[in-house]
Amino acid sequence: MPSLAVLGLSLAAFLSPGTGAPLCLSRQLKMSGDYVLGGLFPLGTAEETSLRGRTQPSSPVCTRFSALGLLWALTVKMAVEEINNGSALLPGLHLGYDLFDTCSEPVVAMKPSLMFLAKVGSCDIAAYCDYTRYRPRVLAVIGPYSSELALVTGKFFSFFLMPQVSYGASMDRLSTRETFPSFFRTVPSDRVQLTAMVELLQEFGWNWVAALGSDDEYGRQGLSIFSGLANAQGICIAHEGLVPLSQADGLQLGKVQDVLHQVNQSNVEVVVLFASAHAAYALFTYSIRCNLSPKVWVASEPWLTSERVMALAGMAQVGTVLGFMHRGLLLPEFSDYVKTRLALAADPAFCASLSVEQPGLEEHVVGPRCPQCDHITLQNVSAELMYQRTFPAYAAVYSVAQALHNTLQCNSSGCPAREPVQPWQLLENMYNMSFRARSLALQFDVNGNVDMEFDLKLWVWEQQTPKLLTVGTFHRRLQVQHSKISWHTAHNQTPVSQCSRQCREGQVRRVKGFHSCCYDCVDCRTGSYQRSTDDLTCTLCNRDEWSPERSTRCFPRTTRFLAWGDPAVLLLLLLLGLVLGLVLAALGLFVHHQDSPLVQASGGLLACFGLACLGLVCLSSLLFPGRPSPTSCLAQQPLAHLPLTGCLSTLLLQAAEIFVESELPQSWADWLRGRLQGPWAWPVVLLPILVEAVLCTWYLAAFPPEVVMDWQVLPTEVLVHCRVHSWVSLGLVHATNATLASLCFLGTFLVQSRPNRYSHARGITFATLAYLITWVSFVPLLANVQVAYQPAVQMGALLLSALGILAAFHLPKCYLLLWQPELNTPEFFLGGGPGDATGGDGSRAEEGTRGKSE
Repeated sequence: MPSLAVLGLSLAAFLSPGTGAPLCLSRQLKMSGDYVLGGLFPLGTAEETSLRGRTQPSSPVCTRFSALGLLWALTVKMAVEEINNGSALLPGLHLGYDLFDTCSEPVVAMKPSLMFLAKVGSCDIAAYCDYTRYRPRVLAVIGPYSSELALVTGKFFSFFLMPQVSYGASMDRLSTRETFPSFFRTVPSDRVQLTAMVELLQEFGWNWVAALGSDDEYGRQGLSIFSGLANAQGICIAHEGLVPLSQADGLQLGKVQDVLHQVNQSNVEVVVLFASAHAAYALFTYSIRCNLSPKVWVASEPWLTSERVMALAGMAQVGTVLGFMHRGLLLPEFSDYVKTRLALAADPAFCASLSVEQPGLEEHVVGPRCPQCDHITLQNVSAELMYQRTFPAYAAVYSVAQALHNTLQCNSSGCPAREPVQPWQLLENMYNMSFRARSLALQFDVNGNVDMEFDLKLWVWEQQTPKLLTVGTFHRRLQVQHSKISWHTAHNQTPVSQCSRQCREGQVRRVKGFHSCCYDCVDCRTGSYQRSTDDLTCTLCNRDEWSPERSTRCFPRTTRFLAWGDPAVLLLLLLLGLVLGLVLAALGLFVHHQDSPLVQASGGLLACFGLACLGLVCLSSLLFPGRPSPTSCLAQQPLAHLPLTGCLSTLLLQAAEIFVESELPQSWADWLRGRLQGPWAWPVVLLPILVEAVLCTWYLAAFPPEVVMDWQVLPTEVLVHCRVHSWVSLGLVHATNATLASLCFLGTFLVQSRPNRYSHARGITFATLAYLITWVSFVPLLANVQVAYQPAVQMGALLLSALGILAAFHLPKCYLLLWQPELNTPEFFLGGGPGDATGGDGSRAEEGTRGKSE
């Protein structure tokens, strides 16, 4: 090593702007050792003209210089020197390296790959049936950076089970162990980066995007994975296309223009560009020329960090550029190391010593290693030095060193002497291996991937080139520092990229066309709700739940029945008290005056029986309010209609007497009157009751009412009520009373009253008319009223019919008993002398009437 004084003079000469002598930097890319690591780095880039129209298997000319590729190579060099100078991993052993330029082209990368697999000490690859004992020139390969190149070299090295550790090939396909059994990498798979991209779109609510990929294996597979991840998260891809890698001929130019036109026509504000730096350069060259409106560009790592793309004129006008870059450790001393290596490369004495140490670089076989590297200055690499993106290459060297340490079973005192390690033996110890690179602990998983964090980077323009500003992180979940992001929009507003507005709560999306993100918002109706914001249909509530319109949840239904506290029930209870009070008062008067002509003319004990039945009718109405039970449902109709039948039977008996006296011949009337009075009266009254009892028994046996919970009638409640199985059978139960009332009405409504006589016929006529009007009105009212209030209708019908009979037939007589007792005489009620207690509207009273009718 030269002295510090010589190094200082060399560094000063290197940094001076006037220096023009070629360096010997390319001669520092090879060093011998006990075990040699091969390296593939994009030190330069081939001209497109040299790649087209190849007719001979000659190598393209690599003219462009890649600063990042050189820094990766120098990182490997520094890591090897660290390991050789230390005693932790390989004490007593010396690692070497043999680093080549890939020119970012497979045709260039294959030559050094063949050289790596040549037999040690030669430039030839021998053909054997068994390569178990075959020892190639290198133990493992570091690189390449490009996924396109790794697909080619990976299969080639996998045939020999040569370990290959890439520091940048992130394509997910390389994780397939069956195809690439010896491939490892110190960067995460593209699937992780694409997952982060999808989460970024979700973070800002961008669900209407364009997705573009480079027209190569890297872009096509990345685009395919992104489409699957985006669709799974409800993100719609308005346009999906491939960007050609080349921009020279007219056909490729037309493809790029078509892609740009479709992106503009798709009316999206966000474009995901998962492409190589070549494709991105081609796309932006024409997008700037065509004045593409500014967009948000979500970048893949290759072009996010590409100097060539960053330096493209007009890139500041393309919009906002966001992308993910894997995070490694900083190597603080690396900048000084690079400056030192460049300074030494400018030192003639040091270069002369290299010629002695490295007598030949075999350039006659593989061509110049990096001719452009010998004509650079520190300024050419200073921009990339600032970002410190070389840690994956550093970690790749330490992963191979750790595997060799494990294979040789090294300890602090050294590595036990044994036969040289073969590449396939090293590979066995790399699966699921843990290793350290500085302070960072890493581990290869079963697919050869490592788990690393990503930084979300934003292009922030400073003069001619952008600076990468960290605005978030991703490690299994995304965290964004929104305040650090500067958008290209007016007033720094976050861009909106949605086909349709976000639906409000309680609305679901009705998709229009082919994209699920283009939709109309439809309100959820009552009985359904919006379960999640991504629902396309409303979810029906369970049977025991309800929901209002535009609801996001369901509510439990409350139980509904005709409660005692319901206003309608309270009014009916007041009516019940009134009617029952009047009935009891009338019954008390009739009992008290049972021997009077008025009571005797009204039927005597039969009149009291009729009033008692009316009282039972009133009490039976109490079965309808309250929560229904099986007992109350069975008892409602029989207990309501049997007393009513008893009351109407007493009226029928009196109506029959009046009809016989007024309408039949005297001989027939005398005989029938004897059968309607005295002991025969009670069988006539009890017979209809017996018929009604038989009908009620049949009704309960054949069609028993039951308690049901109706979930359909009320929107927010469950109705508990007594269900009638057969309305026809219920009509038959009513038929007896309807027949009795009709016969009473027909037998009395044509009978004319005599002056100065009490007309029982008018009372019966109006009583039965009130009954018929009540129950005829009951039928349409019951059919049209809400089911919850049907019990109230039945209760009201019973009370009104009882009140009608009471008011028309009994209360006028009570009035006479209380306020006109002087009319309570046999002449007024019985039509005879004081001693005549037979008849009512008796024969003599009705004869005059019949005579008038004749």
